[in-house]
Amino acid sequence: MKNPSAVLRGVRDVAIEDRPVPLPAAHEVIVAVRATGICGSDVHYYEHGRIGDFVLEAPMVIGHESAGVITAVGADIDPDRVGQVVALEPGVPCRHCGQCLAGRYNLCPDVVFFATPPVDGSIAGLVAIDADFAHLAPKGLSFEQAAMAEPVSVGVWAARKAGITAGDRVLVTGAGPIGLFAAQVARAQGALAVAVTDLSEYRLGVARELGFTAVAAGVELPGGYTVLLECSGAQPAVESGLRALAPAGRAVLVGMGADQVSISVPLIQGRELSITGVFRYANTYPTALALIASGAVDTAPLITHRFELEDTEAALTLARREPESLKAVVLN
Repeated sequence: MKNPSAVLRGVRDVAIEDRPVPLPAAHEVIVAVRATGICGSDVHYYEHGRIGDFVLEAPMVIGHESAGVITAVGADIDPDRVGQVVALEPGVPCRHCGQCLAGRYNLCPDVVFFATPPVDGSIAGLVAIDADFAHLAPKGLSFEQAAMAEPVSVGVWAARKAGITAGDRVLVTGAGPIGLFAAQVARAQGALAVAVTDLSEYRLGVARELGFTAVAAGVELPGGYTVLLECSGAQPAVESGLRALAPAGRAVLVGMGADQVSISVPLIQGRELSITGVFRYANTYPTALALIASGAVDTAPLITHRFELEDTEAALTLARREPESLKAVVLN
């Protein structure tokens, strides 16, 4: 049996290699991967070979937004799981440290996360994963829909960090996949109104298609929003988003753009605004899958391009070639 895998060997250097077929540890399952979304972090590793302190020092299989079918199980796992369609939560924590025991396993210092150096990712024929992190997909979900549980989970976690509830007025800055998924989650949580900003008229058009108020970046916002989900990482968006918040508003920094941004201290103090960040997610996959299965989160308008595994490099460079694109998916 072969295990073709998309291996990032260096900056802008991806090769399809036949990697060893994985064997399950007692607590693991083997998954035949069928769909993997391309994330901005994958592109960043491809373009730069690093994200912050995580540096590509050896060849690494790329990809972490995946779904597939369980083909084998370890000794401690119910064999009836073979054949299940599952979404793969890509980060497996230690489950013993203080952060894990507090329910914040996304902050576990020893988490093993797909496609974060030196851990191999999931654009491959077969992968092994802890059985608890292979989440059963609701019946009827396609592989690519199930794979989107990963970026939708970012939106779920952001909504939880913001405490979004019925009646909130939510501003989402940045209409990329994360922003558009986060906007849909906010609406599902009961937000009274959701507005989305972006520089791209194409992306604003997708936001309108999804039923949101779309505002071109740079246009003066009316203000009075109770929640800001900042999904661009751009200094102007952070500034305008914070100014648009009502007193006691809550801001969540989601987007990874500039490493440093400036904020107005008098604005934060004078309105008693709360600002927090998000790092991945915890205990979100069941919710994300349920939102997709119910139709509350529609993945179809966001998946704009599909590639075969052997064309993974083309998927990674899609945004460079095609400005009217959102999410690329690699299909096995």
